[in-house]
Amino acid sequence: MANIDYTPRAKALINKAADRCEAFRHEFIMPEHLLFAMLEDGTFSTVISIYASIQLLEDNVESHLRNTPPLPDDVEVEPELSAQMTQLIESAYRQVIYSSAESIDVPHLVVSMMELEDSWASYTLKNLLGNEAENFVSDLISVYEDEDFENSLDSDDDDDDNADEQEAQKPESWRKLVECMNDTVANHNPLIGREAELERTIQVLCRKDKNNPLHIGEPGVGKTALVYGLVSRIVDGNVPERLKNCVVYQLDLGTLLAGTQYRGDFENRLKMILEGMKAEGDAIVYMDEIHNIVGAGAIGESSMDAGNMLKPYLEAGDIRFIGSTTYEEFNKYFLKSKGLVRRFQQIDISEPSIDETINILKQLKGKYEEFHNVVYTDEAIEFAVKGTAKHIADRFLPDKAIDLIDEAGAKMELEPVKREITDDFLAEILAKMCKTEAMTVKENDAEQLATLSDNLLAQIYGQDNAIKHVVEAVQMAKAGLTDEDKPLASLLFVGPTGVGKTEVARVLARELGIELVRFDMSEYTEKHTVAKLIGSPAGYVGYEDGGQLTDAIRKTPNCVLLLDEIEKAHSDIYNILLQVMDYARLTDNKGRKSDFRNVILIMTSNAGAQYATQASIGFGSHVSRGEAMLRQVKKTFKPEFINRLSGTVVFNDMDNAMASLILKKKLSQLQEKLTAKNVTMTLSDEAFALLLKKGFTNDYGAREIDRVIAHDLKPVLMREILFGKLKNGGEANIGVSDDKLAIE
Repeated sequence: MANIDYTPRAKALINKAADRCEAFRHEFIMPEHLLFAMLEDGTFSTVISIYASIQLLEDNVESHLRNTPPLPDDVEVEPELSAQMTQLIESAYRQVIYSSAESIDVPHLVVSMMELEDSWASYTLKNLLGNEAENFVSDLISVYEDEDFENSLDSDDDDDDNADEQEAQKPESWRKLVECMNDTVANHNPLIGREAELERTIQVLCRKDKNNPLHIGEPGVGKTALVYGLVSRIVDGNVPERLKNCVVYQLDLGTLLAGTQYRGDFENRLKMILEGMKAEGDAIVYMDEIHNIVGAGAIGESSMDAGNMLKPYLEAGDIRFIGSTTYEEFNKYFLKSKGLVRRFQQIDISEPSIDETINILKQLKGKYEEFHNVVYTDEAIEFAVKGTAKHIADRFLPDKAIDLIDEAGAKMELEPVKREITDDFLAEILAKMCKTEAMTVKENDAEQLATLSDNLLAQIYGQDNAIKHVVEAVQMAKAGLTDEDKPLASLLFVGPTGVGKTEVARVLARELGIELVRFDMSEYTEKHTVAKLIGSPAGYVGYEDGGQLTDAIRKTPNCVLLLDEIEKAHSDIYNILLQVMDYARLTDNKGRKSDFRNVILIMTSNAGAQYATQASIGFGSHVSRGEAMLRQVKKTFKPEFINRLSGTVVFNDMDNAMASLILKKKLSQLQEKLTAKNVTMTLSDEAFALLLKKGFTNDYGAREIDRVIAHDLKPVLMREILFGKLKNGGEANIGVSDDKLAIE
């Protein structure tokens, strides 16, 4: 606040208010004294007289002040600011701080007066002006600005000899609202490539009419860099004669709107900037996110927005405009204004190819090496481009590749010893950026995959063929032999209940170190519930929530996606999955794409379970339950769905040997918990056989084993651990007594 001063006229009004306070012999300077002083100001009284009777207002204010009790005659008058007057000045300070003004002016004082609560002056002004308060303030601002402009012209005429010198020293307020790109171009990365687009831009700028280029391209492809490339050529003089003396200014609508409170403020600023540039000549205006001018500054149903204000300048050609926007925003906003569209020449800025981006990064890497004090290997640069192109689907080159090397340089600054940045180091950074397991993005690390099969076989018993299919699918994708635009694998697990279909998916995710994302398809049996996976249509309940499946994959793009009991879902689900299996993409209700390229899609099915029991009926029948179910699966699912699967895996029927191995695994997991209590558990052969008998059936597979352990074995151990001989640990020998488990 200390750096903010008053304009001469505002200071004169406050001094005059103090004089009126002394004249009425009042103890405090009040807003009413200031209002009385304003009414004696010719400019203020001229504007307010448009909206009210100036004489009536003056009589009311004077009457109010005369009715305010004066100080006794024997008391010396030393006026001080009243609480409301202090509040008024503080409010004026805040207005100046939040706007582009430098000093407190009369309009700031008027607005602050009208914002006061429980103030006679505020009530009188607002009551007098009614709904015209905003118009009054807008007119007041315009009149004072015109007065300043005329005064500056008069002062120039008074001293013709020093006119040039004064003009050079005179601060032009419009320049504070724009950025001169000619002065800042040295601080930005050089433009590499884009010769065709740059030449086309220069060609449009040299036209007589409609000389306004409009760059349209996806975010991050280099639209702004192209403009800086143009500015660099202008500064170097490497442009046609018509452009050699041009100055490029960046106009930011956010800066223009900041601090504007009343109608007319924004328009006045924009008009001032454009008139200033027109007077200067050879000005080019660059507007990033130019679609924002459509509707900016419009009030209610009015069609007068920033776009319509620009049209005369676009038509005249005195000022040339360069705009940039994305295809989505161009179609959504800019196309609404046909008059604007026809005044611009559209130039498409496409995403550079991988080879072009590698060339860009090789020429840019010197700047980043110098900034971060590191060295990037050639392999790292190539990986940065190819890795981001493969694993980051929702962004564009070269921006995402530049982000990766910049991120790696920043990470290296945290290391105690600076060293060169390799592709392996970039792989770790990329894994964090795109939420993908590092093993997936590294090109030369297959140690974990080499032992994947053995690790799965050690935990899943009797389903060697199923595990072989899964492991081969993952290793094939790692070797780069699969289509990159498909999921790592799309597998359908078919088999009776309790044979380990879900368990394979769970163990696979754990061994790969990635998340298991599971959807129970029984929740999507109705037609309308399928829409929840990609989001409800606009106008329906749940539209704002997004899609359950698409959101889950955006959150964890590298995962095992398990769709359990797929046959229970409504048939519309298959149409959604066709897109996933074909192109590894899924678009939600808001148009956002989810990337399934690093997803292992596993669907389980019990279709035809009722026919499985008939598999071995008849003489010499050797058809397994799983194979019998597979026949029914081919009838249940559409051919185009089955045709897009990378594999259909039939799970073997559960037998006693497999169930025995699973029981041992479950008992060893229980022993791990007991070890924490210093308890060692040993089962007799009879106890093991009893658990196996109760836990395994041909109809339900091994699913009962967990329940039998929970109902028959754990309660026996629990009572002894809490209340018996195993309080402090010990050995628990489990035997059988009266056909029940007991501690011997």
